[in-house]
Amino acid sequence: MSSAKVVVAGGGFAGLNAAKALKSVAPELQVFLIEKNRSYLSCPGSNQVIAGMTPIEALAHDVASDPEALGISVIIDNITRIDSRLKSITLAGGQSLPFDRLIMAPGMDFRWDVIEGYNEAASTTIPHAWKAGEQTELLKRQIVALRPGGRVVITVPDNPYRCPPGPYERASLIAHYLKHHNPRAKILILDAKTRFPKQPAFSHAWHQFYPGMVEWISSEREGVIDHVDTRRRVVHTEFNRYDADVLNVIPPQRAGNIATLADLHDETGWCPVDPLTFESLRVPDIHVIGDACSAAPMPKSAFSAQSQARACASAVVNLLNGQVPTPPRLINHCYSFVAPERAISVTGVYGYQPATRTLESLSSGETAPDGNWIREGEFARDWYGLMMKETFG
Repeated sequence: MSSAKVVVAGGGFAGLNAAKALKSVAPELQVFLIEKNRSYLSCPGSNQVIAGMTPIEALAHDVASDPEALGISVIIDNITRIDSRLKSITLAGGQSLPFDRLIMAPGMDFRWDVIEGYNEAASTTIPHAWKAGEQTELLKRQIVALRPGGRVVITVPDNPYRCPPGPYERASLIAHYLKHHNPRAKILILDAKTRFPKQPAFSHAWHQFYPGMVEWISSEREGVIDHVDTRRRVVHTEFNRYDADVLNVIPPQRAGNIATLADLHDETGWCPVDPLTFESLRVPDIHVIGDACSAAPMPKSAFSAQSQARACASAVVNLLNGQVPTPPRLINHCYSFVAPERAISVTGVYGYQPATRTLESLSSGETAPDGNWIREGEFARDWYGLMMKETFG
């Protein structure tokens, strides 16, 4: 093991947890972590920033310090080439790095060609805020500046996309802000789906805490989005049009751009894997974890990424030792705040099916509309703190 090299590409929830798990299972293993930014802004928690509950500085984390303390070699650079045949990657700085196994955690990027009228340039004025940073701050400023009694429109893509309950938590927390600063304002959610995660609890929260303020419209009622007029802030669906004072367009998504360097994604835009090891079904010796991989019915979330990272790391060590990996049990657990002190959650447990090389849902559950949401809020804060500590140190 001391002569084996594993490269992990990506320093988010998937990549950092994979690199640290590799060192935990096999301390003698040579592990290299490649990340383009030393400071990482986490998307979990960004809805609280938009609603004025948390400063954006709270989302910033140092990618390198904790892994380096564990003996992981951290390289802050961009990957420009992946040679799967020679098993090496090339960095923008010119360095070439060989690997025995490569774990890719490229995250997600947007499909800018799907919604007519909305592209990357338009996002500088009509934010998506689905990656933390300037987009988060832009949407926050627009909410603060919303005219009295104005309308916020949030468009939600069809599955799969990063953080399925995220748009509805966002609507809830924006509603909480507006309730205290602009009580006549309205929030309209235009959804490409006909149902959404934690729907009974979210709907109950909107009725109880923000009566008449939040309206959810499914594609079954008004059809999918036809096009967006970003200059006038108008969303045209198949059957109607909706004017907005603040427009938040969350575009359809795909695997992160570096997944294309090794031809890891298929026509869906996501990367098919064997969940036994998360090895790519397209390219041998390369594993894909986190948002970028196709691991349905497991959702794309930070907690899923953490769970996949540990299972993948264990499998990689087994493979390097010539051993058969153990079929994993994977879990996702996700909290959403509906108000500053109240949260709801959803849990799923997933098992591996050898015959189909897929995952199946073994059990699931979510907070009931009459659940103890204040206690869930306490759990949510502890859950978030632990997830950040385990990932970033």
